[in-house]
Amino acid sequence: MGCRRDTVSNELVPDLRSWMATLEAAGQLRHITARVDWDEEIGAITRANLSLGGPALLFENIVGHEDTRCTKFLTSAIGNRCQIRLMLGLPPSSSDAAVVRHLKDAFLKPIPPRIVQTGPVKENSIAGDQIDLWQFPAPKWHAADGGRYIDTFCGVVTEDKVTGRDNIGVYRGMIVDRDKIAKLLAPIQGWGGHLQQYKPEPMPVAIVYGWHDVLPFCAGSPFPKDVCEWDMMGALLGRPVDLVACETVPLHVPASAEIVVEGYVDPDPATFVPEGPFAEYPGYLDGHAAPTPVLQVTRITHRNDPVLRGSLEGMRPGFLVEDSMINYARSAIAWNVLESAGVRGVTDVWMSQVSNGTNIVVQVHKAYRGHAQQVAAALWGTSGSIWFYKNVMVVEEDIDIHDPQALDWAMAYRVNVGLGDISFYGPTLGSPLDPSTPPEKADMGKYGSGEWTRVLIDATRSWEFEPRPEWGGRHYPAVNKISPALEARVAARWDELGIGIAYLSADRRELLTMEQLSRRLPDV
Repeated sequence: MGCRRDTVSNELVPDLRSWMATLEAAGQLRHITARVDWDEEIGAITRANLSLGGPALLFENIVGHEDTRCTKFLTSAIGNRCQIRLMLGLPPSSSDAAVVRHLKDAFLKPIPPRIVQTGPVKENSIAGDQIDLWQFPAPKWHAADGGRYIDTFCGVVTEDKVTGRDNIGVYRGMIVDRDKIAKLLAPIQGWGGHLQQYKPEPMPVAIVYGWHDVLPFCAGSPFPKDVCEWDMMGALLGRPVDLVACETVPLHVPASAEIVVEGYVDPDPATFVPEGPFAEYPGYLDGHAAPTPVLQVTRITHRNDPVLRGSLEGMRPGFLVEDSMINYARSAIAWNVLESAGVRGVTDVWMSQVSNGTNIVVQVHKAYRGHAQQVAAALWGTSGSIWFYKNVMVVEEDIDIHDPQALDWAMAYRVNVGLGDISFYGPTLGSPLDPSTPPEKADMGKYGSGEWTRVLIDATRSWEFEPRPEWGGRHYPAVNKISPALEARVAARWDELGIGIAYLSADRRELLTMEQLSRRLPDV
C-alpha cells in the first residue's frame, strides 16, 4: 500500500512519498525530467498517458517553476487498474467485482484518525505577503479552461459545526490571485451544507495537496453524511491517519501532507468571483464562467521540496482519467447504502468508469416484486444523487454486470416498456455539469443543483407471467443450455478434436463446466 517507516516509533507511516516509492518499485512511476510547460502541455501528456493505461508521472522540470517554492507535480498515480490493486494490497489478477467487494467490506470497518503534535507538513510556514499560489505549478489543463486549476485531486477539509465531524471532499478550484482560489460549491454537498451552518460568518477551510492517494480516492467518494472520510482512509490503510492542527483555522490535516493551504470562504455573494470554464468530468467543454465563492488564503504550510498533486478531468470512450478509477469506491459505497436502507439480495454493483457514476448497474437475487424499484428509490434518496445514479439498471445474478454484452442481452430480452420495466422519476436534483441538462436548468446559484429526470431500467425477469408447462412450470423461459453430460463429453474430447484453443465455458471467463455454470442461474 505504500508506507514509510517512522524513525521514532518504527511504525509504517503512509504519505505521498511512500506511495510514490511503492509505485516506482512496481514499475508504475516515471520521472519526467524533460522540460514541460504547465500551460496545456502537462494536460496533453497526461491525456495520452492515461489513455494508454500508463504509469504515474512526476514532472520535475516545469516551465517557470525551476526555482519556485514548489518544482514538482505528480499526476496519474491511481489512473489504471494495476495502481488501484496496488493501493489496496490486492493481487494484480483481482477482478473488478473482487475490488468492489473488498472495498465494500473495508468501508464497514472504520479506523478513526489520531491527533499528533507535529509532522513534516510543518517544515515550512508561509504567511502574509509571502503567500503566493503562483509559486506552485498548477497546470492549465485544457485550452478552454478559465485559468490554472490548483484544486483537482486534493482534499478540501471542513467541519460540521453541529456534530464536529470533518468532511473531506474533492472540489475544483482555480487560482484567481496570489492568495485567492475560486471554488465550485454545490449547496447539497458536504461542505455546501457546512457553509450554510456558518452563515453569515466565513467558513474555515483547509486544502490538502499530496498525501497517500487513499485521500483523493476517499474524498472523491459519496459517503453518507454520518461517515468521516478520515475513518475510511484509515480502513483502507489498516491504521489511523495521523492528523496535525492547522495554524490559522480550527481544523486538522495529515501530518505528512506535502502542502496545506488554510483559509476562509465567505458565503456573501458580493464576494464571489467568476470561476471557469473548466473541461469537467463528462468530457465536454463548458463554455462559460459563473460566480463562485472564494477561498481567502491565510497560511500555507509545506514539506521541504514539496510535490503538488493534481489530476486531469474529462472522460470519454477510450480516454479514462483518475476520477474514473474512483468508481470502484463509489460502487462499494452504493452497495453499502442499499444494504443499510434495507434492500435485500444485492450481489454486485458497478458504476461504469466512462460515465463516472451517472449510470449504475445493480445485480440482485430477485426476492420480491418491486425489488428493482426499491433499489432505485434508495439510491435516488441519497445526497450523492446530485452527481450519481441518473440512470439505474437492475439485473439478476446470472447477468455479469461487468460485461457489456451481457447487459445488452438483458436489455434486449428482459425489458418490456409496455409492462412498466422502464420508469421515469422527476424532474429532480441532478448534476449541474451534465451537458444534457438545459443551461437554464443547471443554474446552481438559483436552484442549488442541476436538474435530472431519472430512469430505472428493470431488466430482471418478470414475475407477472403465469407459469407455463412448456417453460417447465416457470414464470419465464429457461435459458438454453447444453446438457451437463454432453458438456462433460465435449470437454473430455477437446484435445482430441485439435481445435487449438483453450477450452472455455459458455461464459468465456472461467474454466467451468456447463453443469457448474447452470447452478449459478436461478430459475423463476
